[in-house]
Amino acid sequence: MYVPAESLADSLHRLLTQKSFVVSWSQSPSDFADWVTHNRHRIDCLIVQASSEAFQALNLFQQRDILLPTLTIGRAEAVENDEAAIVYHSAVTSLDIDNLDGIDEAIRFAVERYLQLPATEAPPNTSLEKSSESGDKRIFLLSLQQQRLSEKLRERLGYVGVYYKRNPRNFLRHMTRSERQEFLDKLSQDYRHIILNYFANDTTINQKIDDFVNVAFFADMSVPKIVEIHMELIDDFSKQLQLEGRNEEVLADYRLTLIDVMAHLCEMYRRSLPREI
Repeated sequence: MYVPAESLADSLHRLLTQKSFVVSWSQSPSDFADWVTHNRHRIDCLIVQASSEAFQALNLFQQRDILLPTLTIGRAEAVENDEAAIVYHSAVTSLDIDNLDGIDEAIRFAVERYLQLPATEAPPNTSLEKSSESGDKRIFLLSLQQQRLSEKLRERLGYVGVYYKRNPRNFLRHMTRSERQEFLDKLSQDYRHIILNYFANDTTINQKIDDFVNVAFFADMSVPKIVEIHMELIDDFSKQLQLEGRNEEVLADYRLTLIDVMAHLCEMYRRSLPREI
């Protein structure tokens, strides 16, 4: 991160620390350029204050084919009107200085845009001749850098960029009452299929559990809510067995299903926490 304004740097430090980001701070453009150059493979996203010095550093990275997710912070009108802000690559994302509370979402958006950046994109203001000469190299390096970031996110989160793609608007607590009920009914039905096939010779059961956990994770569901779904279904099964005059002790075995699902979900949440560098 390169943010020369002390007051802005203090605000960002407070916000990013609260949101569990691990940040490296650079005091000068040269320090910033040197650190990024030598640590390019450890960086999830660059954060720079919109300034000529920062854009010069980004231009240097572009010349060295070091293309990384980037978030610029400044007055929106100043960033939008400064061509230097988009010379680095077209996935550079900007955040207005008056909207710092949205920095976590802005970082996720910057990473998502970067991962979708076309590898065939030529750098701005580059001649066709020069682009042809260096095109293969740039395509390879950008693809490699995107792949490395994706693999790092997969290792950290168990899913390519899954943490960055979570949209708070899709969280269970932000749904309307009807949306929440429809979502829970569908999830309960999926869990019912898992229980019915858990002890069967079903080779797809692990995938079904993974799919269930991914849906729950994207909705930011709590473990107690999963337990509630489990207990409601077991209660229904118990009543059905009683009506049929069958022994319901077998239902105790399905505690293993719940433990398995909870272990998967807890691991997803554990991996969503950024690791220390």
